[in-house]
Amino acid sequence: MVNVAILGHGTIGSGVYKVINDNNSHVSRRAGDDIKVKYVLDLRDFPGDPVEDILVHDFDTILNDDEVDIVVEAMGGVEPAHTYAMQALLAGKSVCTSNKEVVAKYGYELIQIAKENNCNFFFEASVGGGIPIIRPLMGCITADHIKSISGILNGTTNYILTKMSEEGLAFDDVLKDAQNKGYAERNPEADIEGYDACRKIAILASLAYERQVNFEDIYTEGITKITCEDFWYANQLHSSIKLLGLAKRQNGVVYSMVAPFVVNQDNPLYGVSDVFNAILLDGDMLGEVMFYGKGAGSLPTASAVVSDVISAVKNRGRNIPILWRPEKRELGPVDAFEMPYLVRVSGTDIEKEIKDVFGDVQFLQGQNGETAFVTGPMSGADYEKAASNFEVVNRIRIF
Repeated sequence: MVNVAILGHGTIGSGVYKVINDNNSHVSRRAGDDIKVKYVLDLRDFPGDPVEDILVHDFDTILNDDEVDIVVEAMGGVEPAHTYAMQALLAGKSVCTSNKEVVAKYGYELIQIAKENNCNFFFEASVGGGIPIIRPLMGCITADHIKSISGILNGTTNYILTKMSEEGLAFDDVLKDAQNKGYAERNPEADIEGYDACRKIAILASLAYERQVNFEDIYTEGITKITCEDFWYANQLHSSIKLLGLAKRQNGVVYSMVAPFVVNQDNPLYGVSDVFNAILLDGDMLGEVMFYGKGAGSLPTASAVVSDVISAVKNRGRNIPILWRPEKRELGPVDAFEMPYLVRVSGTDIEKEIKDVFGDVQFLQGQNGETAFVTGPMSGADYEKAASNFEVVNRIRIF
């Protein structure tokens, strides 16, 4: 018998409890041992809920119980989640989490503590919700050097951009709709400003390039400046607009950023719509491979967490090495990214002036007294220098 304690009975924690209990015979068979949820930790009471009989309010009850083998951290936030995960690992209990904030900030530390105490720290659900990406990156795509990672890593922003594209709705209106449907939080800043996607690409880059990538070092730009007019111009290019997290390694230097991009219809990420996520890996031997699915939600995320629980059961008494060293990886300057830009500037009949500054460009049909065009590939620094000659309405990078 393997005893599991779940920290938190919110969206993810309740999903983990449901998956383990509803699919118990299947989960236990896959794990090779009977799995039982012995405790659920939460500050709240849940009268009439099935967890009522196993509910505890003090983490020490779990920490001091030698019969608890695995701790599922589903609390969210950095503290006390980080402290509880660290204490559980120090006690020799494996920890499985979906907490991207903790993993992005303390992942390498918790991996090392798990190694020193012969247990495991697993975090499959911290990126992409129910999409399997961490384990394939660590265990399946190991013969390749990862040239690049690009992904739609946040379902809320993808939903908003999809609705804006398909229905011509304004950003604020779609955000309210997303909040009413439960896709966006009451305070949506982490999603719409790109911070959520930033933490996720930091985790993937740390694993792919085997050293700590600090999310604070990643250039991050959200979607709040995207308008319906931007989609009107993108449609002329047979493209859409997506918030992407990017990481790539070139000549030994790692570059990373989060920003809205114009995505061409030939790109596999173009067709990823609504609340779905997708992650595109490019290996030097494998080439491109994409992982696609539901990036959030109670049961999809819980499914990934429980898969980690099964792995923890299978590997009791031994640590699974994870190549994520604590040494900080310095990122290359974001201005070194060379890419085309979709640019909107105020004014008409200024094509000659634009060509004089930007060189050979592709002009689009303008509207509202604007001139819109697509540049050739150029660095961020070169773009800023050229753009300073005009009144820019908006600019979006082209992927």
